[in-house]
Amino acid sequence: MSDGFTPDPKSHQTEARNAKRDPETLVCFALKEEARPFRNLCADIPDIGILVTGIGRRNADRSIRDYLKEHTPQRVFTCGFAGGLNPELKIGDVLFATTDDPLRLKLEGLGVPPGKFHCAPNVAVTAAEKFKLHRMTGADAVEMESEVVQAVCREHGVPCATVRSISDVANEDLPLNFNELMTDDRAISVPKLTLALLKGPWQVPRLMRLQRNTRRAARRLAVVLVKLVAV
Repeated sequence: MSDGFTPDPKSHQTEARNAKRDPETLVCFALKEEARPFRNLCADIPDIGILVTGIGRRNADRSIRDYLKEHTPQRVFTCGFAGGLNPELKIGDVLFATTDDPLRLKLEGLGVPPGKFHCAPNVAVTAAEKFKLHRMTGADAVEMESEVVQAVCREHGVPCATVRSISDVANEDLPLNFNELMTDDRAISVPKLTLALLKGPWQVPRLMRLQRNTRRAARRLAVVLVKLVAV
């Protein structure tokens, strides 16, 4: 979806795999839901670190800086969901962006197309918002963390690429305004979510459809990432 999250009240917590060693590759996600299929598929691949940063610029900045204080990965991927701004993109399409030539060549070799991402401060909820962002930025997709992760990696001299999967398309509204459901630390408030669904129970089927789409996007992304880190 446009911000890269599903309703998980604990999604802002930071966690890492292989935290006691320096992994060759660090893969960052905003949410556990985004990371879960990849974590399952890469269980037997050595030297992979997984960092769950939480939603948004502030959480991403704090998490990646804290991680790089203690670890020195050889490359970083900032991954997860993205909302489609380009009307040609479909659920599960995977795009990448990087300024690092070796990472670009690896991704192109896997058949992943390049794209332009817009890192937004808030969720793009409606099709009208997405249309406006597409027109203003020329971006193919919108998310909320990767620009920050890329910037911090540049500061540390670590090659980085954004690799994200489309979880909601340009011409559809999200079932709820998730901006109104967040706490100050950018996690979903269960009481606010519950109240919103009580006020609008007709949104439940649309929310369930969104969750199916995010699961599909996460699985498609995981397949690409496993091939990428195994190269």
